[in-house]
Amino acid sequence: MKNYVYVLALFALTVFTVQAQEVKFEEFDLDNGLHVILHQDNTAPVVTVGVMYDVGGKDLGGDGNPERTGFAHFFEHLLFEGTPNIERGKWFEIVASNGGSNNANTSLDRTYYFEVFPSNNLELGLWMESERMLHPVIDEIGVETQNEVVKEEKRSSYDNRPYGQFLFAISENLFKVHPYKNKNIGEMEHLDAATLDEFKAYFKKYYAPNNAALVVAGDIDPAETKELVRKYFSEIPKGAEVTRNFPKEAPITETINAKTYDPNIQIPGIVAAYRTPGFAERDAYVLDMVSAYLSDGKSSKLYKKIVDDKKMALQVGAINISQQDYGMYAVFGLPLGEVGLNDLLQEMDEEIVKMQTELISEKDYQKLQNKFENRFVNSNSSIQGIAGSLATYYVLYDNINLINDQIDIYRSISREEIQSVVKKYLNPNQRLVLEYLPESSADKN
Repeated sequence: MKNYVYVLALFALTVFTVQAQEVKFEEFDLDNGLHVILHQDNTAPVVTVGVMYDVGGKDLGGDGNPERTGFAHFFEHLLFEGTPNIERGKWFEIVASNGGSNNANTSLDRTYYFEVFPSNNLELGLWMESERMLHPVIDEIGVETQNEVVKEEKRSSYDNRPYGQFLFAISENLFKVHPYKNKNIGEMEHLDAATLDEFKAYFKKYYAPNNAALVVAGDIDPAETKELVRKYFSEIPKGAEVTRNFPKEAPITETINAKTYDPNIQIPGIVAAYRTPGFAERDAYVLDMVSAYLSDGKSSKLYKKIVDDKKMALQVGAINISQQDYGMYAVFGLPLGEVGLNDLLQEMDEEIVKMQTELISEKDYQKLQNKFENRFVNSNSSIQGIAGSLATYYVLYDNINLINDQIDIYRSISREEIQSVVKKYLNPNQRLVLEYLPESSADKN
């Protein structure tokens, strides 16, 4: 009887936990087009102020010049340089001295800046983000300074890191015409060649209020916050509407074979990569579940079979790389000992073929559902995470309610649908097979 009561209590707690994650929010627009999202949570005296701009690495500088890559990532750094009211180099000092922290990040699709402050410094956070949007200092000193910062980031994070070119090698071979073929960090010679006028024009085009969303989440009074938002953002001029017309990729109908060489590795790798739908498509959600089934943890199908049982690889995995226009699905492995790359690829392919010809077990299906329930709960477990999600779902998905409803999509995916999607996208004639090799082996080819 005690065990029965315990199980009921645990079940009730689990249901409550999932239901308690519902995120309430309100939205409004300023006359200049800035979309504002407020989420009140007074459980802790902390507030997050974030601004997400609808600009990313796919948006080239020089009005779409293919030799002007990396501008959005460069601006992630440049817009911390200062404003007429924030002295150069003082941004982080101001935040830290007022008990806060801040950061920014850029993907191929968007750029996000945010501060986390004690809630009594909400106004400071709003003022700083309005300063960044209204009149950042963009001059030769700042450009030269941040150019060196970006170059050092490229060296440490990509050029000198083992397997640091992994994703770049996939994207430049999977995409022929879409700007996803470019590195998010860009080519350094492109940044070196860019003029100050090009940087100023890029800011004017993409960093206007009508191309952004402001999110304020945490210990706030909504009425007071609305007034502060209007005070600091309403006078910022509206920009021209951003239009995009990226070229479409032709379907892949036969295997693309490619090699890339990395001077920082000794163990080669093999990658099978597939071009897939953008993250708002239902099939992209199914592919999330496929990657979790194949390689989420040491009990996953690929790891258990190839690493543990057959001892053919040091590491294997599958990842669904979500992007707005197209996704990338990659299955990869690092062979152990004398195992050949083709032999390893064949073993990985066997698991995919198995998913195409057999339904996954009911037990494995329930494990997947539990994983995604847990991810959903965790994604809404912090104010900072909620703020980022609210901005993301508005800017990229055009459906802010996904912060509460997205789990229902995963819940609705059946075993049959998983099988169907694997059949649809993960076929040998629709993929890139990439050999990721030590640079020393280039002399042998």
